[in-house]
Amino acid sequence: MSAYDVYALGNALVDMEYSVAVEDLSRLNIDKGVMTLVDEAHQLRIMEHLRERDHHRGSGGSAANSVIALGQFGGRGYYSCKVADDELGHFYLKDLTDGGIATRDNRFLDKGDTGRCVVLVTPDSDRTMCTYLGISGNLSVHELDADALRASKWFYTEGYLVTSDTARVAAIEARKIAEQAGVKTALSLSDPNMVSFFKDGLKEMIGTKVDLVFANEAEAMGMADTDDFNQAVDYMKTIAREFAITRGPEGALVFDGQSLIDIDPIPVTAVDTVGAGDMFAGAFLYGLTQGWGHARAGRLASAASAKLVTSLGPRISQAESQAVLKQVESL
Repeated sequence: MSAYDVYALGNALVDMEYSVAVEDLSRLNIDKGVMTLVDEAHQLRIMEHLRERDHHRGSGGSAANSVIALGQFGGRGYYSCKVADDELGHFYLKDLTDGGIATRDNRFLDKGDTGRCVVLVTPDSDRTMCTYLGISGNLSVHELDADALRASKWFYTEGYLVTSDTARVAAIEARKIAEQAGVKTALSLSDPNMVSFFKDGLKEMIGTKVDLVFANEAEAMGMADTDDFNQAVDYMKTIAREFAITRGPEGALVFDGQSLIDIDPIPVTAVDTVGAGDMFAGAFLYGLTQGWGHARAGRLASAASAKLVTSLGPRISQAESQAVLKQVESL
């Protein structure tokens, strides 16, 4: 029996989420709806502009959100990351372990700044992220726990790691360890900007072919260099044995290795789309690790993502996760 359902590798970022107007983005000269890497000085200028506004703080990072979601459904997760020996780093690790996720013994943390992500949510429920990686930008093979990885059913990582040379190498090495151990491999393309500016690096992370890729429409079409969704679907089959493409209000399209499966959307009034793709991935992986078929796993992922976007933040509560799970299990 595997010790973990999913071993995840990703950036450790403390999310700081603000509600803003579109005019704020223009005033701060920030591209709307994407993730942009910024230096500390730039991020501090943004935070100074918003200093009198309330905000929510929580441990984040794309893969972290996914593995915590998996844990809330009842899955067993392990997360490899890098935080600093500062207040935010200790906050992050406590939040992670409080969520039931195992991680490496980090008593001997390095000095530096734990990564931060300022999340700006506009009235149309879109999210714009300005990320200062801090010490997470130095994530490397030293943060890997090969024994935990080999003892897992799935290895999962985020495309955001492509922006750091050492983190990209770590993701590639982890994939190779997983492949050699018979552990299934999964990757999220993460953001249209990652595809636009780091496509070659993403291809390195994917290698010959991974078992599962998560993407949204823009990311899938960007990887395929096409504006035709059907051509993007055909391309995805060349880089992954299975995939899931989220399509917002149109639901999602899942490929189980043989057939394409349409996952119906669940109509809701969206308040905040932060973390919707992460939740989809975490819920979908939970379903697969429990032996569910792709259609049922997709229904759970769709229901969980729909629940997530009705409130602020990249997570829902344990009770809400269990309620969604029971609803899908009863169908």
